[in-house]
Amino acid sequence: MIDVRQLREHADEICAALARRGDASCDSQIEQVVELDRQLREITARRDDARARINELSREVGQLRRDGNVEQAETVQAESRALGEEVGRIENEHEAISANMHELLLHIPNVPHPDVPNGASDADNPVVTGPFLPEGGLDGFADHQRVPHWEIGEALGILDNERATKIAASMFTMQRGAGATMARALCQYALDSNADAFEEIRPPSLVSTATLTSTGQLPKFADDAYAIERDDLWCIPTAEVPLTSMYSGEILDVAELPARFMAYSPCFRREAGSAGRDTRGMLRSHEFDKVEILALATADQAPELLVDMISRVERMISSLGLHHRVIEICSGDLGQSHHRSFDIEVYAPGCEQWLEVSSVSWFSDYQARRADIRYRQVDADGKPVKGTVLVHTLNGSALAVPRVWAAILETHRQEDGSVKVPEVLLPYMRGITVLGG
Repeated sequence: MIDVRQLREHADEICAALARRGDASCDSQIEQVVELDRQLREITARRDDARARINELSREVGQLRRDGNVEQAETVQAESRALGEEVGRIENEHEAISANMHELLLHIPNVPHPDVPNGASDADNPVVTGPFLPEGGLDGFADHQRVPHWEIGEALGILDNERATKIAASMFTMQRGAGATMARALCQYALDSNADAFEEIRPPSLVSTATLTSTGQLPKFADDAYAIERDDLWCIPTAEVPLTSMYSGEILDVAELPARFMAYSPCFRREAGSAGRDTRGMLRSHEFDKVEILALATADQAPELLVDMISRVERMISSLGLHHRVIEICSGDLGQSHHRSFDIEVYAPGCEQWLEVSSVSWFSDYQARRADIRYRQVDADGKPVKGTVLVHTLNGSALAVPRVWAAILETHRQEDGSVKVPEVLLPYMRGITVLGG
């Protein structure tokens, strides 16, 4: 969430920055927050004055009793009790206004980075790297590559969504045989590719409401999450959620930053509102496997980390022999928590469309303020500086299986209908070099 002090002191500038998102509700929300903040400061002053007066009266009562003036002492004590009751009412009012303001802050999106391009929707997202396509561009794919992966997978016996639907529900998928082996291989390859800099974590797949709120999924995206109401737990939509909250409520030393983590996990998404869109094959599903990379950093470290994380994903996609491009997300298409964000997309010739396979994002201190993750600063001599600072968070999909798996089937399909396994995956394939060969 955004710092209340920044809203108090720079409301006009923040409103102007958020206007780039095209969300007309932000101005009204900020106006309400600023007014509630004014009320809270006024109430706090009244409460503090009342408490100070109670302390004065307590001392006065003591002196009056020592002087033997019992009647006057009881009169003053009655005034003190009345003030105590007033403090209770003030505190209840303070609590109610604080809760109202916090709820508003949860809905106000992050401020876009100044370098984020202006735009109204995903149609305005500029390509910043690529596209890397075969000779002839989109017309350069052979006819045998222009078969959708769901037909290829069914023909080779490695994709069985019909039985997945039978044992679960629609929009669940199931890979079989060499197809399942390649899905696992993709995850292990992504973990190995980032093990030089990222600590591997295997986090819980279920998290608390507070954990899901820290990363911005709640309350705005509650309809898209799977809830286990009996236990007040949620299925994670991505490993970003538990990784971000690993250090919630903690203070790190600046020497520990950047702290980098990676995790394989299943991901669960209800895909609310997506009925009829990309529901065939592996393009959109309720459960899928993904490897996430995440970093906690100082504000100065964050820009370089963002570039590094994008480069890591792009190298992996390129090594898989997939045709790709990198786009920057424009102001009107940014997610609520995002400060700056880039998508890596691959071209699937059988689906005849660009598929987002990774999103790498910088959140500034927006998530860390919700999760209360801070670090201690030091001066030039390495001595601690008074106070703490919120960390910046960054994360990205190192590799999400479904669409990469789909693009491999379509891109590497051979004339005989088999699919050649990318060379970098061979160490994980138990000797399988061709799917259906």
